[in-house]
Amino acid sequence: MAKKKNKVQRFYDYSLLFTIVFLTIFGLIMIYSASSYKAQMEYDGNAAYFMTKQGIIALAGFVAMLVISKIDYHLYAKRWVWIFAVILSWGLMIAVSLFGRKINGKRRWLGVGTTLGFQPTELVKITVIIALAAMIVKLGRDIDRMAGVVRVGLICLPLAAIVAANNLSSGIIIAGIGFVMLFVASRKKWPFALCVVAGGLVIAFAGPIGHALEAIKLLKPYQLTRINVWLDPEAYPDTGGYQVLQGLYAIGSGGLFGKGLGESIQKLGFVPEAQNDMIFSIICEELGLFGAVGVILIFMFMIYRFMLIASNAPDLFGALLVVGVMAHIAIQVILNIAVVTNTIPNTGITLPFISYGGTSILFLMVEMGIVLSVSNQIKLEK
Repeated sequence: MAKKKNKVQRFYDYSLLFTIVFLTIFGLIMIYSASSYKAQMEYDGNAAYFMTKQGIIALAGFVAMLVISKIDYHLYAKRWVWIFAVILSWGLMIAVSLFGRKINGKRRWLGVGTTLGFQPTELVKITVIIALAAMIVKLGRDIDRMAGVVRVGLICLPLAAIVAANNLSSGIIIAGIGFVMLFVASRKKWPFALCVVAGGLVIAFAGPIGHALEAIKLLKPYQLTRINVWLDPEAYPDTGGYQVLQGLYAIGSGGLFGKGLGESIQKLGFVPEAQNDMIFSIICEELGLFGAVGVILIFMFMIYRFMLIASNAPDLFGALLVVGVMAHIAIQVILNIAVVTNTIPNTGITLPFISYGGTSILFLMVEMGIVLSVSNQIKLEK
């Protein structure tokens, strides 16, 4: 009697899917809580303005995520796909540098009219992940040679540089994504350890280094001010240090269990952009240390799911795609919380899935769709 063939069943990471849904819904709740006062003041009493706008885009992104999760991710490895993405990213970044909306002295948005806007840097992050994954797979063992590293750098660093010109935080994230993907793919780890040590030294001596770079015009005055504010925010209580200090007051006043959802005082015009970069401070104030640690643990669980999918991916390309997305989420979460707690200088960076930002949530959903697509190609035998 012939043996029955093992049935092949494809895996789909529902744990990650539920985590995405939870973070998105939690983000909408916190956006409403953090922005209701501002929305009432600025949008004719519509307290749910920011939440509604974010919710519509999040829903569209969720549908896009489900569709992308059923597309074979190997499509992105085709040369014409990632080359087109790189060219499109370059075109959009040049366009935003020339014609983008100027907000607070920086051009970050391409828009139609006054309501529709698009931040090309979010597309660049996905482009870098896909292009680097394809390039690293193509290079194979040459990735450990200087020529291979240079070829990868030619994709990542120029894009990071043009992004950093108007959006330093996104430039840092893009460079960080490339760093983590190279670290995972390379067999030689010591150069990366040296880079980490160098980065630590830069942070430790940020003050003198910042003044030296500003003296030779490599650092702009406002960027040096951010470093000075970080080192001594109380010296700038009414200018650069205002947002930092108000955020720290919010964190400190939350205590262990917080004041209760919706009971924040600092969101009533004291913390600027409470629904954006500083939303973690409102979480701390309303939900306390308990809520803050809970949010961090959820993100850690998400990272764990990424690691699980990457380690079981059918091939290196799929694993690198997941590693790139994992690097993006992890770096952005760490930077946001570090900025809010004044651990590093203010870089103006959002908390993934939770902070207000239509372009951000839309492209995060696209990235999650790619990760779920990789998980859906993992075969389970019964």
